[in-house]
Amino acid sequence: MLKKAKKVFRIRNSTIRKMLAEALGTFILMVFGLSSVAQVVLGKGNSGQYLSINMAFGIGVTLGVYAAGGVSGAHLNAAITITQWVLGNICWTTLVAYIIGQFLGSFMAAATVFALYYDAIYDYTNGSLTVSGPTATAMIFSTYPAPSVSLQGAFFTEFLATVMLILGVLVIHDEKNNAAIKGAQPMLTGLLVLGIGLGMGLNTGYAINPSRDLPPRIFTAIAGWGTAVFTADHSWWWIPVAAPILGSLFGVLVYQLCIDFHNHPVHETAHEKEQADVETS
Repeated sequence: MLKKAKKVFRIRNSTIRKMLAEALGTFILMVFGLSSVAQVVLGKGNSGQYLSINMAFGIGVTLGVYAAGGVSGAHLNAAITITQWVLGNICWTTLVAYIIGQFLGSFMAAATVFALYYDAIYDYTNGSLTVSGPTATAMIFSTYPAPSVSLQGAFFTEFLATVMLILGVLVIHDEKNNAAIKGAQPMLTGLLVLGIGLGMGLNTGYAINPSRDLPPRIFTAIAGWGTAVFTADHSWWWIPVAAPILGSLFGVLVYQLCIDFHNHPVHETAHEKEQADVETS
């Protein structure tokens, strides 16, 4: 009985540790990303441009993965966590812990950036926090579609961008294929996000991550922007949640059909190499 209790304690302790790692990694990612958007918006283009936002998110991803990678694997993205659960790579308790950690880190990052730029936000808006209009500031914290983009176009943009994200992540990490060395994986993941922002950010701001978009949106609803953050743009809010999840699942399917199903397991590949070396000798 005592051994069983110790085992349960170790499991719970490990799960909490991973949850905290996801929280910290997501917090780092989001503080870099959101503060860069705030600086561009509130500085009226004089303190950064669209490129600086992309670079800041890339840097945030890199540092977040370095921070959490050794403990939790650094998902930092509910879509990736849900995909891992569907594939059977994590249990449901880990799924819940990871998503709680990610949402907590993202929410706290939004609150931190709000506190950091509190004076500038109120100066820019004259105290009126709005989702749309010439002094809108809700887009600092969450994504909103461009005026010319339909809901269908926005959904497809988020779906496709997340497909490219998960394909890139799998390419970087697949040890049965041509994975990058472990020390370089976080940096390459950051460059991957930078590339997605540079090429696919126009329509929707490339949320590609429910943990990046939903918690800050909840924060803005509480902090003074109101329920308009959920009703604006034909209730757009659900698209950065649903489309990345579906895109991640589809991206894994594509990768497995094109690459993974045709690869030998790592141990078999190593054995074949050993046999080839023996034959050569």
